[in-house]
Amino acid sequence: MTFKQLEALYWIARLGGFAQAANQLHTSQSAISKRVHELEQLFDTELFDRSQRTARLTDKGEEMFVLARKLLDQRDAAVEQFGKPGVVERRIRLGVTELTAMTWLPRLVGLIQQHYPKVILEPDVDDSLQLRDKLLADELDVVIVPHTFADSRMQSKVIGRVKSAWMCKPGVVPSTAATGTVRLHDLARHRMLVQGNNSGTGRAYDAWMKDQGVQPANAIVVSNLVALTGLTVSGLGVSYLPRECLAPLVDAGMLEVLDVTPALPVVRYVAMHKGEHRSALTSSIVMLAQACCDFTRMFQAQPEDEAAAGAR
Repeated sequence: MTFKQLEALYWIARLGGFAQAANQLHTSQSAISKRVHELEQLFDTELFDRSQRTARLTDKGEEMFVLARKLLDQRDAAVEQFGKPGVVERRIRLGVTELTAMTWLPRLVGLIQQHYPKVILEPDVDDSLQLRDKLLADELDVVIVPHTFADSRMQSKVIGRVKSAWMCKPGVVPSTAATGTVRLHDLARHRMLVQGNNSGTGRAYDAWMKDQGVQPANAIVVSNLVALTGLTVSGLGVSYLPRECLAPLVDAGMLEVLDVTPALPVVRYVAMHKGEHRSALTSSIVMLAQACCDFTRMFQAQPEDEAAAGAR
């Protein structure tokens, strides 16, 4: 029994077909079929039900799939533990929210490529709820999301914090209020643009406003952060937005920061992975994320001096 045979079975089952597994493993469909046939001959049992149009495992195939997953994980862990970072070959499926993608994701990608040049990174940008579900379904290895999901099946580590503020197009909130302090209850009378429950930030601030006894009279849910910012700039309503990275829009007079009391709480961001899938590589990526997490500026690339130091 070889790792190539186990990889073939594993990816056929995961992706739902021989062609998809061949594409994943960068080989031909006939090579994938040959590896499965070798496994079936070795154990004298059918692993796939060939009476079905789709690649469906038999009962013995399901048992072999569980075994394959464990053995492949152990192989990867051994390579990560005893091999040098430069020789580690793995795919890492990394899930991030829009805000991370818009700020420090380029720098994190640069650091991963610098430390693990043979690791293939597969990023997935989505809302927090979808990323959590993909992590639990083993479709992602690590996700970076607001800390609003508590689940014993997942391990999390705080990597950074985001400061948000209520913002609007200048003039949307009357100048008498905009130049002084605005009570949250008064602000709630205006149309509010909110992120909704699929967003970790949306969940956090929705729960916080309920704790304050505030229910927006007119709320529009906008799940996309770029769209939310654009609609706020257009004057459609007031919204909570990341304060520091949008400072250029404030400086340009496109957005106005409102002094609202009580102030919005800081939202913590965490890196999460399933407990049983912890490895030296995932732990290292979490540490790299913690080192470069910075929500204050847009599209941060890896500094040239860091890249040069890594090359030396």
